[in-house]
Order: sequence, then structure tokens, then C-alpha cells
Amino acid sequence: MTDSLNLDFKLLDTDGALEEAAERVDGHTRAGFMRKGAVGAGALIAGGGILTALPAIASGKPSARQNVAILNYALTLEYLESAFYAEAVQKAGLDGGLKDFATVVSHHEAAHVKFLRKALGHKAVKEPKFDFQGTTENKDAFVNTAVALEDTGVKAYSGQAPRLHGASVIKAAVSILTVEARHAAAFRGFRNTEPAPLAFDRPASMKTVLKKVNATHFITKS
Repeated sequence: MTDSLNLDFKLLDTDGALEEAAERVDGHTRAGFMRKGAVGAGALIAGGGILTALPAIASGKPSARQNVAILNYALTLEYLESAFYAEAVQKAGLDGGLKDFATVVSHHEAAHVKFLRKALGHKAVKEPKFDFQGTTENKDAFVNTAVALEDTGVKAYSGQAPRLHGASVIKAAVSILTVEARHAAAFRGFRNTEPAPLAFDRPASMKTVLKKVNATHFITKS
């Protein structure tokens, strides 16, 4: 679906904006920041570095310059979801409709990763390593975790979509958001809970989402 959106890659800040934003955050020169690999998976996930800096980078007025930071944030969440579903399909002992749907979702998340990586080009953060703490090895744990991850994805996209610059970029983000919401509702059905418990969803800030992701300890250093 997202591949048909004809995203204007010029909106994704091809002039080194992420490096400039990072320079404002930690005082290093752009060249030095990139040499340290601070936009790579290690610093992104390792408690400090860009993971801590991302909320500050993406807190300003919507602009092409902050698109890179926001889309890398989305890419990190998509890496996590893609890896989670791919592993669970193999290890969680899923069967029937649940296995079929988990496989579909796995393909969706892989497509999201591919799309965001293509959009970001050489500015895309690398995929980190994951340890899903046994949640991909048990059906009940898998379903509960899937609901939590999809809810987090919905809140993350709804929180950042208004901060993006350019209609085509916003359209792309919203197209992913609606799919994540369908995932969340369907997985609730697999555990026999209300698929849409509230009339309105509350978006979450980047800081809140990253705090929750860190608390899972799913993402490890690369």
C-alpha cells in the first residue's frame, strides 16, 4: 500500500539535517557525530546518544529537517515489530487463524521497514539486535505483547504525524498508522477483549514511547 504513495524523497532532508540537529543536541560537529556512528544502531539504542536526543530533535515546528529524525524513530519501531513477528511465527507454536494473521502482519511490518529504509536512504539507522525475553516462544505471551506493540505503534504514529513536513510524507505515515490500528484490533480479538475500547485514542509523545520501548529490554546493543 505505502509503495504506491509516490513519496517525495526531497522532503526527507537530503542536506544533512539529522547531523545538524544532532550537533545542536550534543555540541559535536556533524563530521565527528557521524564518525562516532551516533546515528547507527549502537548509539540509537544504548541508553544515551541519539535515542535520548530524538525527542529534542523532533520537538520543533514541522520541517523537512526534522522529518529524518521522526522517520528514523518510526523505522526503529518497525524494525522491532518486524523482528518480533518473524521470530514469533517460527517459535511461538501458533496455529490456525492466529498463525495465518501473524504471518500477514509479519509481512506488513517487513514492508514498512523496506519503505522507510528506501525513503531515508543513507540516513536510515541500522537495525539493532533484539532479545524478546521469551515473548515469542509462547502463544499467550505473544498475543499480549502483540497488542502492546501495536497500541504503541498507533500512539507513536499519531503523536508524530502532525510534526511531519509535506503532504506526501504525512500521507505515508497515516497509511501505516491505520494498518497498525487494524493489527491492534485484530490481536485483541484473539484474546477475546474489546477491539476498540475507546472512542478516541490518545497519541503518545516520542519521549513516552521510547521510555516504554527501553523498559521492555527488547532492544539490545548492536
